[in-house]
Amino acid sequence: MTATADVFRRFIDGLAETMDDPDVSAESFPSRLHLSRFHFDRLVKAAAGEPPTALRRRILLERAAYRLITTDSDVLRVAIDAGYASHEAFTRAFAKAYGRAPSLWRRKPTGFRIDAPSRVHFHPPGGLRVPADRKVTAMDLLTRMVEHHVWLVGEMLTRAERLTDAQLDAPVEISVDGIDDDPTPRSLLARLVGQLAMWDAATHDRPYDMGVESHETVLQMRAKLAEVGPAFLTQVHAIVDDGRIDETFVDAICDEPEVFTYGGMIAHVLTFAAHRRTLVCGALADAGITDLGSGDPMRWVAEPVN
Repeated sequence: MTATADVFRRFIDGLAETMDDPDVSAESFPSRLHLSRFHFDRLVKAAAGEPPTALRRRILLERAAYRLITTDSDVLRVAIDAGYASHEAFTRAFAKAYGRAPSLWRRKPTGFRIDAPSRVHFHPPGGLRVPADRKVTAMDLLTRMVEHHVWLVGEMLTRAERLTDAQLDAPVEISVDGIDDDPTPRSLLARLVGQLAMWDAATHDRPYDMGVESHETVLQMRAKLAEVGPAFLTQVHAIVDDGRIDETFVDAICDEPEVFTYGGMIAHVLTFAAHRRTLVCGALADAGITDLGSGDPMRWVAEPVN
């Protein structure tokens, strides 16, 4: 590791550890690393593309933006935690970085990251996101999903040990609490299509009204899928190709805006879609339509891509 990279790494480590310490500033780091202020600033700027003071101020501003959308703290409290002595100074800095005053941005938030050459950003809930040495691939995501499957099965078995034999052997009735209320083939199909539209909107900072999914006709769903299906696929391909699976975005569609990773969003879509697809395939089979079977993707994924 070069001296420049080593100083930068130690600065980032120290920054992550002291974000909540009001007595620590970027100016205090040179003495911590036994360097002159001039030499320290030169090395960090060479590695990050921005001076250490500017980098720290930006990180705290990103954290402030995140807190505006995830807490109900007043703007002055957020400003003070970000190192600003007044509401006015914070508002000027925030508006310059995000294009709107904090109170206005809070009502309709966008991504909280500010473009920077170092690509070091605040990472919720209280850390830093530093560019990885390698890109996270689609294979990594697939592996993580399989690991989650094995972990979840183990956790379910652990909890199943609390059940009586009567409970273990009782016929299963579908419990959809927290997934879908009173599911029907229509509502499940509408949600399968709507889920793609909803997440496409969320990742592009657009609103989405789930109310439109009630009482949709199959023709309306097909028309929507023809638009949102390719759009969602295009976005997933771009995320995978660019190695952005571990990047985060603000989902402002939630009642309380939340921050998710793109990879987590993709895993979420596939997991809940699998549940809904299975129910729809069962309903189709009950209606005498059996050509889709159970919707098992095993053979489909092995076929050559046209």
